[in-house]
Amino acid sequence: MSEPRGKRLKTSVPVCKTHRASVGSAVRQNLPSVVEEGLCGVSSLLMELAYRLQALAKIFEQDDMALPRVAAYFHQESTREHEQAEAMLHYLSERGGQYCNKDIQRPGTEQVCALLPALELLLGQWKEEMAIMVELCQLAREHGDPHSASMLKSHFLQPLTPKIKLLGDLLTNARKVGCTSDGAGGFGEYIIDQLYEELTRSD
Repeated sequence: MSEPRGKRLKTSVPVCKTHRASVGSAVRQNLPSVVEEGLCGVSSLLMELAYRLQALAKIFEQDDMALPRVAAYFHQESTREHEQAEAMLHYLSERGGQYCNKDIQRPGTEQVCALLPALELLLGQWKEEMAIMVELCQLAREHGDPHSASMLKSHFLQPLTPKIKLLGDLLTNARKVGCTSDGAGGFGEYIIDQLYEELTRSD
């Protein structure tokens, strides 16, 4: 039996407006349409973030930037975001949900020419991701889906908290050593690049 689609409150969770819920799935059980659409939309969001991080990594591999450890860090985080997207899609499939293919947007990193704006961009993305995950958790609880709420909290929300704290600390240190938005603080970027070697080792 198809779930009634009532009026929904305004939400920042990305959803597919043309999403077709898999109501005929044999394994579907207690998966509200609003949660299914949210999982589908957030999966695409994570893929877009992975693409954006990959683009940032390529910027720092260029000979006019030459920050290999920073590039490796962005490559690493890109891989992790892609793995998170795959994990969410796997969960959606296990619950009998359906993923709607969506065009991945351009990374929007064309104006990034230094370390500081790249870190600011990533921090903003992770904060947005956390806010969306929190809201999706609340939606799941409100619609009687505690399983999705628990999964989102343990597999997506909890790992984000220390990452945001660490990146915030790195951003503070980058400003302290003279990194600028236009790349003029070259020696500061070199110092942060050395610091990233220890960061990737600790991971």
